[in-house]
Amino acid sequence: MPELPEVEVVRRGLDDHVRGRTIASAVIRHSRAARRHIAGPDDLAARMVGATITGSARRGKYLWLILDDQDALLIHLGMSGQMLITSPDTPIAAHERARFTFTDGGSDLRFDDQRTFGHLMYDEGGAELPSPIVHIARDPFDPQFDQATVVARIKTRRTGIKRALLDQTVLSGVGNIYADEALWAAKVHGETVASSMTKPRISAVIDAAREVMAAALAQGGTSFDSLYVDVVGSSGYFSRSLSVYGLAGLPCARCATSIVREKFMNRSSHFCPVCQPQR
Repeated sequence: MPELPEVEVVRRGLDDHVRGRTIASAVIRHSRAARRHIAGPDDLAARMVGATITGSARRGKYLWLILDDQDALLIHLGMSGQMLITSPDTPIAAHERARFTFTDGGSDLRFDDQRTFGHLMYDEGGAELPSPIVHIARDPFDPQFDQATVVARIKTRRTGIKRALLDQTVLSGVGNIYADEALWAAKVHGETVASSMTKPRISAVIDAAREVMAAALAQGGTSFDSLYVDVVGSSGYFSRSLSVYGLAGLPCARCATSIVREKFMNRSSHFCPVCQPQR
């Protein structure tokens, strides 16, 4: 699933291509794309027509287009969602779920989603923060992110530090890839009980997460296959810079010990057993 860097890459691309443009038509081609919009896909499409996109924003792994400075089109990419800028004469794609055209006659905006876990939702009055995601915490790049408060909350958790990092109500944007990478950078095992860690140690893990996500953002995010691309269809290259994630059996860049992969919450954890000993 795209994490903070990948979603931010998409948001920036959308902002460059659709800010200031007015929607001429909207078609929702698959009902699952609008399953969170209670009034249904036709209502979602109707609300979009005539709206001017005045900006974009992101909270963790969610992004939204600001409409007429007051409403929002909330977007979650799910496992395979793609927001694509395409020529108006581009044929309907096999996994195209929605398309928006603009009054200027320029490029269209498409939502493709092979696995249909992503979704679109119109939120009236949601320009500042859409109501469905008010429970999502700020992420480490948010200007109002209060790291001391987040550290204090994590310190109360009697669970593994990795689980705490993945809790989007504590801090958002960090997923499985960047949790593994941050923990390796900070030399902390993911099963280390959060409450047993010192606050400076927890803060160091958050700093590491911020740093690794910033590095990923600079390289367009992490792409393992064609399902994650930016708005013009280009892949990110941070997968070439990963230190542990997906590298089981390969030597650790610090100590040359083989990276270990273990099952974790229906996913996997990757770590160095020497650099990140389980205490």
